[in-house]
Amino acid sequence: MIHAPVGCGYYTWGTRRHLGDVYNWAAPGVLENEANHRRHCYTTAMTEQDIIFGGAEKLKRALLEAFRINPGAQGAIIYNTCSTALIGDDIEQVAREVSAMVGKPVFACASPGFCGVSQSKGHHEFNTQFYRWLLKYREKHPEVCMKEEEKTPYDVNLIGDYNIDWDLVTVVPLFEKLGLRILNVFTGNARLKDLFKLPDAKLNIVHCQRSATYIAELLKEGYEIPFVRVSLFGISQTAKSLRDVAAWFGEEKMKRRAEEIIEEETAAIEKALSWYRERLSGKRVAIYVGAPRVWHWPKVMEELGMEVVACMTTFGHKEDYEKIVQRVKPGTLVIDNPNEFEIEEMIETCKPDLFLTGLKEKYLVRKFGVPTLNSHSYEAGPYAGFRGFVNFARDIYQAVCAPVWRLARNEI
Repeated sequence: MIHAPVGCGYYTWGTRRHLGDVYNWAAPGVLENEANHRRHCYTTAMTEQDIIFGGAEKLKRALLEAFRINPGAQGAIIYNTCSTALIGDDIEQVAREVSAMVGKPVFACASPGFCGVSQSKGHHEFNTQFYRWLLKYREKHPEVCMKEEEKTPYDVNLIGDYNIDWDLVTVVPLFEKLGLRILNVFTGNARLKDLFKLPDAKLNIVHCQRSATYIAELLKEGYEIPFVRVSLFGISQTAKSLRDVAAWFGEEKMKRRAEEIIEEETAAIEKALSWYRERLSGKRVAIYVGAPRVWHWPKVMEELGMEVVACMTTFGHKEDYEKIVQRVKPGTLVIDNPNEFEIEEMIETCKPDLFLTGLKEKYLVRKFGVPTLNSHSYEAGPYAGFRGFVNFARDIYQAVCAPVWRLARNEI
């Protein structure tokens, strides 16, 4: 439930493709879909009058109406926004009242405008608030916890994967082949009832190390659950991730299985990758996305024979820039929080053949005749894992070699 003017509701499923399963309709005459939240957006549609007189009652009515429309819903999450935070609506009290009335969990997330100097601070706030709420709810409702007889030594959580364009389809099978059982993905394709089991895992596998390391650290501190950082893009990084996870469990059988998976998957994609590598080798790439992607991509570009000439990010921390510097060649341009003029100057001086970016900057860069690829929420993913790497290479080839760019440069 987005507690905000109606325009804020657009930023739920309207921009990034965080996909979720759509299950078949249940018994005849019963409209039930466990993942219907993936296709619906609920908002209180606050007006000027609501801002003046307060919107807590409107939020309460909206939540009750949403539960009435969707009786199969497992719970709700309230997102506070800039406007409703400024007027001081007590969304936590509303969450408690509605939860008591419907008998289902309701979590109030107070991270308006990502409540900090950057988006990263907002991620930190959400992780902390959700963890504290999770602990309290598990204490009051022990039935949501896993029973001891249900647990196995190979239960893991995949932390910080958001199933952008079905990344989980190429990632989850790798760990399942390794012999692991993924209890949760935080939060790609997740269901609220499963997230209550986060503290029941033996290991957390952390993919996005900027947005979700926070909750992995909290789970380590509160439940002594260790975590392993991974990067699941490209061949070498995905292979290293499988080896690192297998090494943590320490079983020789699992280590051998990891090598078998790497060999099988690499052989399956090598022919296609060779074709793309031959055509992309020597091309120059500039990268401007979220901090983890900026240090995920250089090794991937290297495996395609491409040269990274510039890296930029807005939400990067000190450790992100340390990782970027470790992964690029000396002399690569690295910029923190660039403005449009700096991006233009980078294009003029570095002369990239491709710009890996998100949704916004691509329009500026295309005016300079430089092809772009959305490496943030993808063009036609998934991009993660071994199989996803082929999709990424395909989209890079289509972007770089599209005839329109030669036409724009008067080469046709």
